[in-house]
Amino acid sequence: MAKIRVGRVGEQIKKELSHIIQNELKDPRVGFITVTGVDVTNDLSQAKVYLSVMGSDEEKADTLKALEKAVGFIRSELGKRVRMRHTPELLFKFDSSIDYGSRIEELLQNLNKGDSSR
Repeated sequence: MAKIRVGRVGEQIKKELSHIIQNELKDPRVGFITVTGVDVTNDLSQAKVYLSVMGSDEEKADTLKALEKAVGFIRSELGKRVRMRHTPELLFKFDSSIDYGSRIEELLQNLNKGDSSR
């Protein structure tokens, strides 16, 4: 039963964080971000937020720095939107699964091109 609640809370946090980062955050260092997932601990004290950022490695680093700087604002906005006793601590991490998937897709296309030439 508790796992169902943790999942629902994670999805709600994901939705609200996505909206906060896209519309409320005014830092120019923040690039094009997609919140790909949120893992919340069972006691709802921490939330790992997985992000996909478009751009170079330097732009990704700048985006992460800007989010770390604005974590207080983001948490307070999240607390206003999601009714919980305690707002979880936010830990931002890069989600490399999209880059990994596009690399696999590229390799498969190269293999298919090699087969069609035979």
